[in-house]
Amino acid sequence: MEESTKHENIRDILKAIPKVNNIVSSNGNRIPNQFIINGEGYTLFQSYSSPIALIKDCKTYIFTDWDYSVTTGKYRNDFLGETKAETLKKLKSGEYVAVDFKVVR
Repeated sequence: MEESTKHENIRDILKAIPKVNNIVSSNGNRIPNQFIINGEGYTLFQSYSSPIALIKDCKTYIFTDWDYSVTTGKYRNDFLGETKAETLKKLKSGEYVAVDFKVVR
């Protein structure tokens, strides 16, 4: 394999790696363990190592640990731009997709 081809393959790999950023507080401080991950065609909010909410193709997916703690809830609400009650209503209506858990309707 030519050297230029090797470099192109590496560039392709690097382009496909999602961009990970800590959530930033209103004071401009990075919040530890709270991440926004921007990949190709999706945005994910992750708290510690748990996915919380994924937006892909104009659909929102909510994961099992979506209501794990007050801190997770605060940043989930910021990410989705709504309250916990609004998120729960959208889960119950089917507007949001529950991933790996059932919603009591």
